[in-house]
Formats: sequence, structure tokens, C-alpha cells
Amino acid sequence: MRIATFNLESLDLVPGGEAALDRRIAVLAPQLDALGADVLCLQEVNAQKTAAPESGVAKPKRQPTALRRLLAATRHRNDHLITTRSLSGDGPADVHNLAVVSRYPVLEQRELRNDLVPAQPYHAVTALPQESADLTLSWDRPLLHCRLQAPSEVPLHVINLHLRSPLAAPIPGRKTAPFVWSSLAGWAEGYFAATIKRSGQALEARLLVEAIFDNEPEALIAVCGDLNADAEETPGRILRGTVEDSGNPALAGRVLHPLEENLPEDLRFSVLHAGRRLMLDHILASPALRRRFSDITVLNDALPDEQAMAPDDPRSNHAPLVAAFDL
Repeated sequence: MRIATFNLESLDLVPGGEAALDRRIAVLAPQLDALGADVLCLQEVNAQKTAAPESGVAKPKRQPTALRRLLAATRHRNDHLITTRSLSGDGPADVHNLAVVSRYPVLEQRELRNDLVPAQPYHAVTALPQESADLTLSWDRPLLHCRLQAPSEVPLHVINLHLRSPLAAPIPGRKTAPFVWSSLAGWAEGYFAATIKRSGQALEARLLVEAIFDNEPEALIAVCGDLNADAEETPGRILRGTVEDSGNPALAGRVLHPLEENLPEDLRFSVLHAGRRLMLDHILASPALRRRFSDITVLNDALPDEQAMAPDDPRSNHAPLVAAFDL
């Protein structure tokens, strides 16, 4: 069995953009096929508006049309497809949906956003005017949990997530343009708020993992996605829950293991940023799944540097990661 994760970087089909999508499909479809994955966790899948229904039957306002076009050009054309939804629940969100593509039957699917960790009330100390300082820090995206009927004695739990970027979150009155701040104090508080959001998302995923372990101590769990962080940074540590962090060896059965640690150090990167090699994309396995682990590959040999990419470059600035297991 092979499980892969890949941030497609805003896969979209804009009006009049058929040729641009075709160029992206020509690049991305061979990458997906090269993974040979039975389960794909995809991030940054945009959804497109659908035509108004002619009948009286209501249809979702958006559909993952671009993704379906991409999958139709791959070995995954007939696989099961599950995507996250907008807050209104009437179809996928316009941008940055998560998708799980599986050749195995889907036994259960659900998404969580502030379900296990509530949105956090926050009073911004640098906001202008102060009357606008009371904020609510909620997660930008949900996580997607699918329980699959894999070829094993127990179902496979796959958790797909995309944690918030460390870019500073907006603070009222402290930005003069989308990427321009009026003060370093405002930027610093925005960065702090973004850290709370990103860590809160990681905590929600960790609490979901804990709930699964409560019901299935030997659960097969794969947490996959773009953490926007190394496994040793705060979100990664929250997700992993190492024995060293807890100080309790009895909790070893609940630790998640980042499988990229099995890669040679010189290959351990999924993003190139101004020449820096960063491991932002991960597959973390529960102990029972890790015992069945056999190999991991990251397809980063032709990865572009995201700082040097042209706006119309059809490639993703993330490298896909695929892990193999003996089930």
C-alpha cells in the first residue's frame, strides 16, 4: 500500500484559463502517476462555480472541476474523491480545499474546524482603533479525516491537513497594503496570532488522533499534509507527541512518527525557498502503521525554487512525498 501527500499549489480553472490548466495537467499528471499511490492527500485544490441548475434540484455552487480534469488524466480517474467544504456546506470552498483520493472504499469521512479546539477570543494590543481590538482567532482551513477499508485487518485512518502559513495574520488598522505593515509592533502581533492559529490546528489534529487511539489502541493512522513547518517546530511537535516531550514511556503507543526521518539528510526537503531546503510536507504514522512501513520517497529532484518561479509556471513549488507499507 502506498500513501502520498502533495500540495498542488492553487490548482484552479479560471474563466478563459483552459490552456493554463492544460499546461498544469501536463506537468502534474505524470507526477501523480509516478507516485503509484493507493491513497492521495492533496492540498490547495480550488473549486469552480457551476452553472445554474435547469431543474429544481439544488446543486453545489462550486465543484472541484480542475481537480477532476487532472485526475481524469491519471491512473486515479476512477478512484473515490472526497473534498472539504465551505463553511456554508454547499460544496467545496473557492480556494485551498483538501482532497483525499482513494482506490479503497470510504467507510467514513468528516472534517473538523474548531470542533475539538474552539476558536480563541483574543484582544489585540496594537489594534487601531482600540474599539476594533476584540478578535476571534479561528482556523483558516478544516482538516479532513477519512476511514478507509484498506487491505488490512483493521481500517486505515487518513488525516489530511494544511496548516496555516506563518505569514502574520491581520491586525485591525496595522496594514497599509496586503503585504505592508504600518509598524513592526503590529506585524509582530500578527505573527503571534498566526502562530496561535497554526498551533491550534495542529492541536485539533492531535486531539483527533487521541480520540482514535481511545477507541483503537492499535489504529493504523497516517497524518499527511503541508504543516508549513518542520517536524521539530511547534506544530510538528504538537502532532508528534514524543515520549521525550511527555516524559512518559507508557504513552509510546500514541506517538506519531514523521517518516521523512528515513530519508538521507541531503534529500530531506519538499520546498526550496531562496536556496534553502525546507521539509514542510510530511507523512506521520502511528506505531502500528510504522511497523508496516517499508520505504519513503520524495520527488524533489526537479523541484523549482519558489522565489524564482514565474507567475504562470505550471509546476507546484512543493515536492510530493510517498510512503510504502506492507499490509
